[in-house]
Amino acid sequence: MKLSSIGYLTKEGFKNIHHNRMMSLASVVVLVSCLIITAAAALLSVNVNVLIDSIGDDNELTVYLKPEFSDIDSVKLGMELAKIKNIESYHFNSRDDVLKEYKDTLGENIYDAMQGSGNPFGNEYKIRLKDLSEYDETVTEINRLSGIDKVSDRSDIAGKLTKLNYFVSVVGIWVVLVLAVVTLFIISNTIKMTMYSRRSEIGIMKSVGATNAFVRIPFIIEAMVIGLIAGLLSSAAILLMYDPIRSAASGIIGMIGTSTLPVESIWLQTLICLCGAGVLIGLLGGSVSIARYINKEGGEIIGK
Repeated sequence: MKLSSIGYLTKEGFKNIHHNRMMSLASVVVLVSCLIITAAAALLSVNVNVLIDSIGDDNELTVYLKPEFSDIDSVKLGMELAKIKNIESYHFNSRDDVLKEYKDTLGENIYDAMQGSGNPFGNEYKIRLKDLSEYDETVTEINRLSGIDKVSDRSDIAGKLTKLNYFVSVVGIWVVLVLAVVTLFIISNTIKMTMYSRRSEIGIMKSVGATNAFVRIPFIIEAMVIGLIAGLLSSAAILLMYDPIRSAASGIIGMIGTSTLPVESIWLQTLICLCGAGVLIGLLGGSVSIARYINKEGGEIIGK
């Protein structure tokens, strides 16, 4: 196809939008609404995952060693802990370090009395896990080691975090899929209506020997431009609403402000994804709607 032909067909695609501006506007409005809902669901899912990861990072597991377990044996135990696959990192606290944590609670006199041989505490390890879903299995492995007095039980928290993560991920995926199908259907029907209103013109073009590609391209361009415009508008709406909503949520739950993604880190991905999704939906919708007309002869299209 010649460059001049491509230029002509591109202009025709933009003319289609202008000539059918009310229908195009309706398509853009509906598509923007669907893209905003889709983006909101996706961003909610991403931010909940970030929040869960943040909570998980703070959710340390404490392994308490028996008071009679020596410092040397405690260090050896640390080497055994390092072999457990789900342990990301660990920090050793000596019995003296543990006692210092309770200094303010115990008071100066009692604290001084517990120094040295009077220290009732044992050494301990603060452990951070790689995957909270493997919490129970990891605790079981730790308890098999000698010298363990007890392990702090946070399996309930770990279970709730894992379930929340799974729920948000599944719901987010389904919302995105359902809305993608809805928007595809809407833009497909819009292009069908456009083609129906221009069926006589298409029939004449086919009658004089226009190729399928020549007929198809203007409508594909029209659908893709509608998708691009919808993507740009929905990106602007999401990015303008993001910080105010995040700030409002932070006023209710303080950690949201520090444990969710700032707009600076998501604006480019949001713009690319929404514009790309809009163009892709336009391409697919336009292609589907054209398929029923493209192989007909000119007389068939105009009803002769």
